[in-house]
Amino acid sequence: MYYPDEVVEEVRMKNDIVDVISGYVKLQKKGANYFGLCPFHNEKSPSFSVSSSKQMYYCFGCGAGGNVITFLMEYENFTFQEALESLADRAGVTLPKMEYSREAREQAEFRARLLEVNKLAANYFYFQLKQPQGRMAYEYFHDKRGLRDDTIVHFGLGYSNKTSDDLYRFLREKGYEDSFLKETGLVTVEERGGRDKFWNRVMFPIMDVNNRVIGFGGRVMGEGEPKYLNSPETKLFDKSRSLYGLNYARLSREGYFLICEGYLDVISLHQAGFTNAVATLGTAFTAQHGNVLKRYADQVILTYDSDGAGVKAALRAIPILKEAGISVKVLNMKPYKDPDEFIKHMGPEAFRERIKEAQNSFLFEISVLRRAYDMKDPEQKTRFYQETARKLLQFGETLERENYIQAVARDQMIPPDELRALVNRMGMSFGLKAGESLGDRNGGYLESGFHRAESQGRRGMEGEESLGAGRPLDPQGRMKRPSKEDGIRRSQRLLLTWLIENPSLFEKIEGIITEHDFVEELYHQVASMVFEGHREGKLNPASILSHFINDEDQYKEVAALFNASLKESLNNEEQKKAFSETVMKVKRNSLDTASRNAKDIAQLQEIIRQQAALKQLHISLD
Repeated sequence: MYYPDEVVEEVRMKNDIVDVISGYVKLQKKGANYFGLCPFHNEKSPSFSVSSSKQMYYCFGCGAGGNVITFLMEYENFTFQEALESLADRAGVTLPKMEYSREAREQAEFRARLLEVNKLAANYFYFQLKQPQGRMAYEYFHDKRGLRDDTIVHFGLGYSNKTSDDLYRFLREKGYEDSFLKETGLVTVEERGGRDKFWNRVMFPIMDVNNRVIGFGGRVMGEGEPKYLNSPETKLFDKSRSLYGLNYARLSREGYFLICEGYLDVISLHQAGFTNAVATLGTAFTAQHGNVLKRYADQVILTYDSDGAGVKAALRAIPILKEAGISVKVLNMKPYKDPDEFIKHMGPEAFRERIKEAQNSFLFEISVLRRAYDMKDPEQKTRFYQETARKLLQFGETLERENYIQAVARDQMIPPDELRALVNRMGMSFGLKAGESLGDRNGGYLESGFHRAESQGRRGMEGEESLGAGRPLDPQGRMKRPSKEDGIRRSQRLLLTWLIENPSLFEKIEGIITEHDFVEELYHQVASMVFEGHREGKLNPASILSHFINDEDQYKEVAALFNASLKESLNNEEQKKAFSETVMKVKRNSLDTASRNAKDIAQLQEIIRQQAALKQLHISLD
């Protein structure tokens, strides 16, 4: 559903962002802006900024940013339409009735039918659980797994009958045709008739954050394979993004999530009072899962099974979560296998104590690494120390590395001086001076000019921390350098932010750089609007941002461009040089791209001429 730009703008202008956000966050004015504790991640020092002049918000801690509409979308988990309607009602604006395009209308109707049929199926499974044929399933939940009746109702648990076409016949009676039922993931339809996806299984409805049923999981009763079965992916259900229990866990005020392996672990934890538990759905933890979690918390505690498979799952999830900017700890449940078993034997309070004692993820990785070596064998013991030292080199900040050296030494009972010396010697073997940070060596360009200003307290451009920290190593133990493509993206992003923050710079580069020099499609779109705004003398960040409202990832990336405060980064000659070099890099890449796509000799010759002229170009900021 789309509203005209002028309607969206009217609603936005009649809802002052400071007034709206003040209803959710306690704000205090500091200078031109207002600051408070970010509602999107747990923090002790205010890093959440609201600009009355720009009518935008930005958190320098987690990178959340946008206008008054996206604030409601993020905080209340509204759709764009729901957020707009809420703000329109608040401001007394009457929204026009919208007309769908044929394609949009068909898609909306199809999704609505999918939600409708999933709700029907969930109610049907729950009904079957309460019938005589569902007695065995109810006893499994209630007697064997220890779930209370209120818990069963809360999670909408159910049962699919032994009859393999039971749900199919029910849905046909409700008027759903075979062609549609094929798309639901609930049944398969063949020449001989329909067959249920789930039968003779206890059922777990899977809900989105708005408590709408988007899929199902089922555990077989008795013997049979697979033990657990999930809905196939549909227009509603994407396993790589969905997390079981998130609809409830997002409401928790704990500030962190517990990540489990399965449905029953989540349910048992919620029943025991740990309402911040979630689980992936029959798939490995993905970057999409990490990005979803980052919207709600900045810390997770992994509560995977304590067996070999659980350890491997934790090791796979840790780097993904760190890449998403989430702090990770690992909970020790031994001698028990999983949270459900632990709580049954030890109780909720003992589990809460284990949470307090959860292990730092890096120390967990080292402890797992140790298991691969025979510490009674001097050779293997030495190899363990060497591998530990190599892993310690991943920390780009010298102070951070030192903290981890001390922690590892204490945890593994290694003399800290000896471990520190081993780390330094290994660093030297990779071409580093003793004590030099790999992050400094491989990403040192960040520490000059503009980049220094960005890295010090302005991490929010893409959630980047100091370059090198947590960056993976190559097989020789050297820090992997950022790819050329990453460098080009960064340069385009930085230049756009400069031009947004300091309009006077536009005059300095006009005629040198155009919007066409931003070859990344997203940045090209933004540049076109920024350049047009500068030429007309009315750059409107909120209006530009509204063009990306329907794509969450693009919206956040563009919001970061408008909310990074970088005005202080052009104060000295070194920083001015950094700006000039960034302009040159963007232009040079633009010409390189054009040369690869040149259609004839004449065009190529013109590009070569511009490339030659670029070498003599000087940009003055004085």
